[in-house]
Amino acid sequence: MYLLKIDKKTKEVRDKIKVVISDLDGTLLNKEHKISEYTKTVFQELHAQNYLIIIATGRHHLDAMPIIEGLGFPLYLVTSNGARIHSPQKELLFSFDIDGESIKSVLDLGIDADITTVLFKENVWQTNKHSEQLNSFQTELNYLPEVVDFNTLKDLTAIKMFFTHNRHSKLMELRDQILKIHPDLFSHAFSLPLCLEFMDKSVDKSVAIAKILEIEKFNFDQSISFGDGYNDEKMLNATAKGLLMGNAPESLKNKLFHLEVIAMNYDDGVAKYLSEKVLYENVSNVY
Repeated sequence: MYLLKIDKKTKEVRDKIKVVISDLDGTLLNKEHKISEYTKTVFQELHAQNYLIIIATGRHHLDAMPIIEGLGFPLYLVTSNGARIHSPQKELLFSFDIDGESIKSVLDLGIDADITTVLFKENVWQTNKHSEQLNSFQTELNYLPEVVDFNTLKDLTAIKMFFTHNRHSKLMELRDQILKIHPDLFSHAFSLPLCLEFMDKSVDKSVAIAKILEIEKFNFDQSISFGDGYNDEKMLNATAKGLLMGNAPESLKNKLFHLEVIAMNYDDGVAKYLSEKVLYENVSNVY
């Protein structure tokens, strides 16, 4: 580490920011869906300097927990786009599911069999077909898939429901079909262009983060956030400083034109920004 001369604007950010919030996939994680050694070092220094750190992801908590354990210190975890909050001691603080009847009403629409349908349950994720693409996001299978016939299931209650297809336009059609029937029942977002996610209407990363900030007696004006997907949009707009990843979809960059765009996830964009603009000592990238 080395001390760094900083401009007035950077000093204002450093003096103001007490909370660091980051998405995982496409943001904090690299191409291998892992946290790099440099990112780990930067976040450990943030922890040492007493910043409150919150990870907010669309992943299930069983999937996300082993990833964040690699940082080497306890932190708050928001998962399933805000449907679950776990404390630094892994205590469940908040949970909200989509009721089974609401999900059944969507599945009864006769969704194209080419679309992969997934329900996040507490201990498994249920799907209509095997997907190597979805499995590839888990470097270790801590949250297992279960191929099912949704028509035979009695309990369709789920943490979240999502759909994947290799054509974004196909998912746009499905989104419009669902929202036409249920305009006020769900919150939804494209976490990736090829992944359309639905949660209960009360669920969003920003809502969950607000609950944590209240517990810790901080506010959004003291927070900085990083994200790359539409499920990060409200979070990025809520914080004092929202940063978009260079690898975010162009459509999202255009929509959030007022936000600064930083380096890509596979170039340690989050860690480099935090080292240069937030930490009081710059962390050298020697990895």
